[in-house]
This record gives sequence, C-alpha cells and structure tokens, in this order.
Amino acid sequence: MADADVGDRFRAFLRERNLPITSQRLVIADLLLNAPGHLSAEDVTAQLGEKGHKFGLATVYRTLDLLVASGLVVERDFGEGFRRYEPAREVPHHYHLTCTVCGSVTEFFDERVEDIIRISARARGFVPAKHRLLVQGTCRTCRGAPHGSTRSVS
Repeated sequence: MADADVGDRFRAFLRERNLPITSQRLVIADLLLNAPGHLSAEDVTAQLGEKGHKFGLATVYRTLDLLVASGLVVERDFGEGFRRYEPAREVPHHYHLTCTVCGSVTEFFDERVEDIIRISARARGFVPAKHRLLVQGTCRTCRGAPHGSTRSVS
C-alpha cells in the first residue's frame, strides 16, 4: 500500500465508522494514493482491470467517496464533465493547467499567484478561506499536433 501511515489512516477511518476494511477498498486506495496524476473513476477502474482486478464502477465510486471523506484524497473538477482524484499532499496550494484537447493536467505552484490573491483580498477588506485556480487551454504537445481548430497562439 502507499505510505504505511496513509494506509493505517484509511483503515482507522473505516474502523471509526464501523465500515468493513475490504480488500477491494484497500486495493483501490493503494492505486489512487500512489497515482502520479489525477485519475477519474473510470481511470481507476481501467488501471485495476489491467492489474487483474475486476471491480465494478460503483465499488470504485463508493471507495473514492470514502477516501475523499477521510481527507486522504482530494476531488477535482476540471470542467470536463467528470471528476478527477489525487492524493492529498502536504504541499502549498497548487494550480492546474488542463489541456482541453488531450485532457492532460499539469500542476504548478507560483508564489506570485498567492501574493496576488492575498493583496487583492486585503485591498478589499476580504479574508480568503480557500481558493482555486484552473487554467484551461492547449498543451505544448497538442499545439504541435495537427488540430488546426484547437491551436492557440502563445
């Protein structure tokens, strides 16, 4: 499983709620908590299938809901019509560049974004509790591909 502490935290979360600690839940958690990117429920199901696990999509969704409720996983909506999931990490706010052609998601952090939010809020007497930045566009790879109508000018 992912970091033993993370696995233990998920097990403890399930125990505290008197929920079964099933092998399916643990396998799904392991896959998602070790994922390098942002996976949809369908991605999780497909990757499990590639590893010989045949779990229904409903089981995956229920487990994803539990992982989000536990605070171990963060749900993201990139405006694609479905949600993606990523492990919650002890990192500062990070932002996402989402390609509208291939669906790739690139994370980035830039202190200047934090500064702009803080300065803008303070100037208006506002105290921000949380924020989100999502940039949609076309990635370098897709701009080079023959997608004439999706090419953007940089």
